[in-house]
Amino acid sequence: MLLARRNNNANWLTNWFDDDFFDTSVMPRMNATAPAVNVKESATDYIMEVAVPGLKKEWVRINIDNEGNLNLAIENKMEHKEEHKEKDKHARYLRREFSYSNYEQTYVLPDDADRNKISAKVADGVLTIDIPKELKAEEKTLKSVEVK
Repeated sequence: MLLARRNNNANWLTNWFDDDFFDTSVMPRMNATAPAVNVKESATDYIMEVAVPGLKKEWVRINIDNEGNLNLAIENKMEHKEEHKEKDKHARYLRREFSYSNYEQTYVLPDDADRNKISAKVADGVLTIDIPKELKAEEKTLKSVEVK
């Protein structure tokens, strides 16, 4: 026998759309403060790609600390602009996912990273950090071949 449960509230679908459709408490919160990061490796370098839509290069600080780690800090000026927009009393947010917080992260660089030649650029919403590898000169030794 198949049991079916009857919903006493006939308007459950209408109520869900009217009341809860834009309620963000039902959905899991995304970590809006940490941008997505890709890291690629080639024979000559490491490339970090950081997703930063709307970022201006003036907002980025990259440095190498005393331990040789890469520090990335993004001071997002958009949060100051958003404060002024909230003074609009004619409308209210039904759903709000944009986040304009600052970001700071330290990355441990690989041993073969050339810390003196790291470069960075921002284009098309992506911060690209190029970390060249130190080229180690292979020791060339003469080898004698014995003739038999």
